[in-house]
Amino acid sequence: MCRELRRAAMHSLMQSPQRCPKRLSDDVVRTVALMGTFVTIHVVGPEDGPRRPMQREEAIERAFEWFNRVEECCTRFEARSEVMQLANHVGVPVRVSTILYEAVQFALAVAEESEGAFDPTVGYAMETRGFNREHRTGKTIRTPLDSSISVSYRDVRLDADRRTITLLRPLILDLGAVAKGLAVDLAARELRPFKNFAIDAGGDLYLGGCNPDGQPWSIGIRHPRNNHELIDSLRLSDRAVCTSGDYERRSAQESGHHILDPRTGSSANAVVSVTVIAPNAMLADALATAAFVLGPAEGMQLFDRLAVDGLIISPGLERYATRGMREYH
Repeated sequence: MCRELRRAAMHSLMQSPQRCPKRLSDDVVRTVALMGTFVTIHVVGPEDGPRRPMQREEAIERAFEWFNRVEECCTRFEARSEVMQLANHVGVPVRVSTILYEAVQFALAVAEESEGAFDPTVGYAMETRGFNREHRTGKTIRTPLDSSISVSYRDVRLDADRRTITLLRPLILDLGAVAKGLAVDLAARELRPFKNFAIDAGGDLYLGGCNPDGQPWSIGIRHPRNNHELIDSLRLSDRAVCTSGDYERRSAQESGHHILDPRTGSSANAVVSVTVIAPNAMLADALATAAFVLGPAEGMQLFDRLAVDGLIISPGLERYATRGMREYH
């Protein structure tokens, strides 16, 4: 599984970003509240291009719909979601949708690659620490599980031939670090025929082709201790980027944040911000979380093994960047 993760990253990296033309026009920008955040899709391109305006509007609608479909499968904040229905069946294989299977398979691959620093079985631990409110209704989620039972990603079994998932122990999967990235990637697939587009899903971005000025897309990385400043800015084309910070979501019950170290049960505190640039958003999202838990040294080693670029900011605001980050300035 880890070999497949490396191979997927390397295959996409070998695909060179396209060159940008001198000037583009005819923007279409749409913003919709989805998956607990605001998702903005920006498509640029000449009016007389190969894709007519109606085709573009239809593609944007299909792109937005992927966020709904992924949330229906992967959210732990809705008792009727597919992943929460899976939690009701312990010890038996359950046939699941392609979306849920792909999300869990990818999460387990990152868990193995990070030696458990990333672990999707922390759902119940997150729930008990106050991350248990449905973002649209504010309804509190309470799942009757025995908190004394220790679980890990090794308690999840996959059968690719039958597309089944088996939970060996009572647990709740938290796919928050892969699901939004997966939705971004599926949306990007719908928009790829238009070449020049951007998707921003609350910090998970995919930037295709060029901006309206015919240049690579420019994005800023928030300063982790001053939300009115940027700590860096990047220029990207045909790449995904994701930033995870300790400032994003705070627990309602304690002083911790939403990135849990599965090995300690507490909020990870070795870094304050991680930005990852990768071929796809699901990879960038998951590796940002994994590196946040691992800390600067091991996080940089993880980036090197998987051939992605990243920037890690320590609590003292020291910067740790891969060599490849220079290409994006």
